[in-house]
Amino acid sequence: MAIKITEECINCGACEPECPNHAIYEGSAKWRYADGTKVTGNYTGKNSGLTQDAGQENDAISNDLYFIVPDKCTECTGFHDEPQCAAVCPVDCCLPDANFTETKEELAAKKASLHLE
Repeated sequence: MAIKITEECINCGACEPECPNHAIYEGSAKWRYADGTKVTGNYTGKNSGLTQDAGQENDAISNDLYFIVPDKCTECTGFHDEPQCAAVCPVDCCLPDANFTETKEELAAKKASLHLE
């Protein structure tokens, strides 16, 4: 499943540079599927089903806290043994998001679609 950042977030920013999918954004930041990935042209999010140009800006998921885009989160599958955001978070606010449950195979497929493997 994707990871989410809870209300306990202190906005330290430790998680953002650790994400290999560039799925973590500072509060109020616009995001794109293309950010930090190799995706170009139309892309369909594996969680949302939303199809759009990968370079299209999307509104922030949170205006106040760092947030994780579920369509880009692979729990670091294919990169690391554990989610790096959770590993570096000083307040343990990076937790599994029960709204987006995925198998390791689904996470690996999402990683491959984001990085065009």
